[in-house]
Amino acid sequence: MALVTMNELLPAARRNKRAVGAFNIANYETALAVMKAAEAEKSPVIIQLYMRLFDSEKASDLAGMLIRLANRSNQPIALHLDHGATLRHVIVALRAGYTSVMLDGSRLPFDENVKITKLAVELAQAAKASTEAEIGHVAQGDETALTQVDEAAAFAEATRVDALAVSIGTAHGYYKSTPKLDIARCQEIANALPGLPLVLHGGSGTPLADVRKAIEAGISKVNIATEYMDTYLKSTRKQLNGLDGKFVPVDKFYDPVVDDCAAHAARLIRFFAGK
Repeated sequence: MALVTMNELLPAARRNKRAVGAFNIANYETALAVMKAAEAEKSPVIIQLYMRLFDSEKASDLAGMLIRLANRSNQPIALHLDHGATLRHVIVALRAGYTSVMLDGSRLPFDENVKITKLAVELAQAAKASTEAEIGHVAQGDETALTQVDEAAAFAEATRVDALAVSIGTAHGYYKSTPKLDIARCQEIANALPGLPLVLHGGSGTPLADVRKAIEAGISKVNIATEYMDTYLKSTRKQLNGLDGKFVPVDKFYDPVVDDCAAHAARLIRFFAGK
């Protein structure tokens, strides 16, 4: 259907109390599976790449393939830089054709986060792309800092970001214990920022009942990375074990892996959309 920005997906999602799934990919097969899932569910989707891939040529090399996938899909697809750490990441993504960028300054002091995010917003606007930023901090191996309502409101006003990632108790990666989401905090942030799409990072392994409550409270984009990549690895391992040393052409080898990943993504897309 079309390659789109997140601005063409998320505001409507928030109004309708649903969320768009955002899946981290790293190769053709993981990307193709997301597209197939979106088409099966007749729902838009966000394909995103972690900032590490923008440190090499990987993200730029993949961009051409991703743009073609999006343009031949019968569903809207946005292409997103996930957790850009520097303005260089943002520039690389925009030059390669990604339609959305995240500048993650959540580890920085508030004023520094505002300053660098404003620059990212200016770069993205010039490229007709959308922006995401984070206030509070969703942990991955470090300490979580829950988002403060007043800081979220001040940050959004100062930066004019298009979507805001908030920290309400999730964490990146798989959990060692069940997370406790602060849904009341999420609702307060949403009330202070009417119309601004909120983003939930650390969606992998988060109880779906809590995810649904968060969507009702303003979350419009849910990030899925670890569990989606894990699905790919487990399916690949299953196929390798099944070969028992025999040869199969690589394209045929990956067909069932793509199917497994697509089924996993479709299940989550359906849930996020409230179907």
